[in-house]
Amino acid sequence: MSGSHHDLLRWQFELTWSLFEYHLERLVPEDFLWEPAAHCWTVRPDGAGRWTADWAETEPDPVPVPTIGWLSWHMGWWWSVTLDHVQGRTPRERTEIVWPGAGKATVEWLRGLREEWLAALGRLTGTDLDAPAPFPWQNAPEHTVTHMIGWVNAELMKNAAEIGQLRLLRAASAGRSLGKV
Repeated sequence: MSGSHHDLLRWQFELTWSLFEYHLERLVPEDFLWEPAAHCWTVRPDGAGRWTADWAETEPDPVPVPTIGWLSWHMGWWWSVTLDHVQGRTPRERTEIVWPGAGKATVEWLRGLREEWLAALGRLTGTDLDAPAPFPWQNAPEHTVTHMIGWVNAELMKNAAEIGQLRLLRAASAGRSLGKV
């Protein structure tokens, strides 16, 4: 893959992140666990105080509406596992990805994943980018690491839009200001 493709993917990532940052800096702790519908997925403390995400091995029908907490955990999960693959580490299990909790800790966790991702991207060579994707298509050699980077951009874009929409809906339903905290 040429350097221009790598540059384009990086530009797309940074553009998406800047749109996400708009919402990240405006989130308040109460946004994370707000349940927008009766049928939703969220994160809940277990008996030991660790946050665990609602989950089903087969996607339910209808799909539950996620909370911002669940979406931020989900981002941390797919991004952490993708980083494990890119950096040659043993990928963690879904249950090993622990949500830090409502508020600044989660925002900083996501920002830290961004920094780790940018560092990993910076180390990839042209040969690395053309190699078969280790994740999420382990058995599809036609998908390369370049495809995986595009997938990360798409996942980030989707999750950022979902979080932004939930933040706006909660603020509008509560009649509160949408300014910075």
